[in-house]
Amino acid sequence: MDTHIREAIEADLPKITDIYNWAVENTTASFDINPQTIEQRAVWFSHYKGSRFPLIVFVKNEEVAGYACLSQFRAKEGYRNTCEMSVYVHPEYQKMGIGKKLMDYVIALGREAGYHVIISCITTDNIVSIKMHEDAGFKLCGELKEVGYKFGRYLDCLFYQLSL
Repeated sequence: MDTHIREAIEADLPKITDIYNWAVENTTASFDINPQTIEQRAVWFSHYKGSRFPLIVFVKNEEVAGYACLSQFRAKEGYRNTCEMSVYVHPEYQKMGIGKKLMDYVIALGREAGYHVIISCITTDNIVSIKMHEDAGFKLCGELKEVGYKFGRYLDCLFYQLSL
């Protein structure tokens, strides 16, 4: 495991929020339309404390450069061994392999936690994420046409799955 990766703590929230908001405002990696406040992200963060869902950060030069998490896929009990993965990297630290390291680490945590399947939903225009998932062994398992709307257009979403 990479020594630059650790469990997220509350003090990381401002940087995590900045990273997420950059993605909200500039990419289709999230279907949030408006930036999140620290208070909104604190509520989001609270779902990870003491749960079986890991939230990790990559620290470079004593700064949070990216984060990854596993979260609940669906609320029904029958989905308890399936989770959804998210990975976000600050734009200044992209193309340095940080996303891959975060992904590999959080997948390992998913195995340790006993998950059976990890799901990722990726817009068809997010070529970097698609390649990263395929390189990690995820398989395309479905496509939903025009299910998200952002930046004045409808977007298709691909569902990728990794069986652990």
